[in-house]
Amino acid sequence: MTLLTHSSASPSTSLAARSFLRAPPFRAHVAPSTIPSPFRPRLLRLRASPRVKATLTVDSPTTGGASSPNGPPIVLLEVKDLKAVIKESGQEILRGVNLIINEGEIHAIMGKNGSGKSTFSKVLVGHPDYEVTEGSVSFKGQNLLDMEPEERSHVGLFMSFQSPVEIPGVSNFDFLLMAFNARRRNKGLPPVEPLEFYSLVTPKVAALNMNPKFLDRNVNEGFSGGEKKRNEILQLAVLEAELAILDEIDSGLDVDALQDVAKAVNGLLTPNNSVLMITHYLRLLEYINPNYVHIMEDGIIIKTGDVSLAKQLEKEGYRGISVS
Repeated sequence: MTLLTHSSASPSTSLAARSFLRAPPFRAHVAPSTIPSPFRPRLLRLRASPRVKATLTVDSPTTGGASSPNGPPIVLLEVKDLKAVIKESGQEILRGVNLIINEGEIHAIMGKNGSGKSTFSKVLVGHPDYEVTEGSVSFKGQNLLDMEPEERSHVGLFMSFQSPVEIPGVSNFDFLLMAFNARRRNKGLPPVEPLEFYSLVTPKVAALNMNPKFLDRNVNEGFSGGEKKRNEILQLAVLEAELAILDEIDSGLDVDALQDVAKAVNGLLTPNNSVLMITHYLRLLEYINPNYVHIMEDGIIIKTGDVSLAKQLEKEGYRGISVS
């Protein structure tokens, strides 16, 4: 999720987690016993009504590319000849990636292990382990490579990691409220108060079939793999990012959990935002139908098509794509 840069954080620490570590102290989550009595009934009613009508479950769109009033699709992300190395060793991983994502589109990147898929996503969000050596990345018309990781989040970039980090001592509610208000501040909007935020986040929790008690638990601490993935998508739902990069959100999920996550992702799509998925599995493409499927090998995109391309390659025994 959002923002990245704290020297003591591990390389796998999510973007929002690293932002939290460097944020100033705050008090956001208020226990019912500490809330002034006029507000307690409202919060208790919210906690007692976890099954708020889910509004995020809609079918995946089959076409993308939002058009401007004058016609052509609006470019959200443009990557040109992007090359990057592992900073510590100098080993080149990305060898000239080219990609354009328009508003309203869903893109999937598939390929063999070690082909550069996850490295590409981490370079986009500014992971400190990688260094860009050539090429350019434009996001909403701005030079993404000139921005710090937290700036990339503030302008609308989100990343869901394969292995989200645990943050002991920090509740999900506090974490989400901090991230939500950080983005509001960047837009010049005033922060929301805890009670107002609780009423905003509760329907999103319900849409993911998550127990509202998750909001009181520490971020990802003791969570199963499926719970962590749902929690990442909850963060995406709260932040309403323009481009969501989902790195293998299907790994470790059973069919029911995958369907819940996919429905939530589909429900977040609008004509103005987009998704970039990284996956090995055709099953995810059945739930989140991409407009484009890209095949990556040796740090470059070698083929682009639609879902039929992925299905054909799987039938031919291509090792980078699996049915389940």
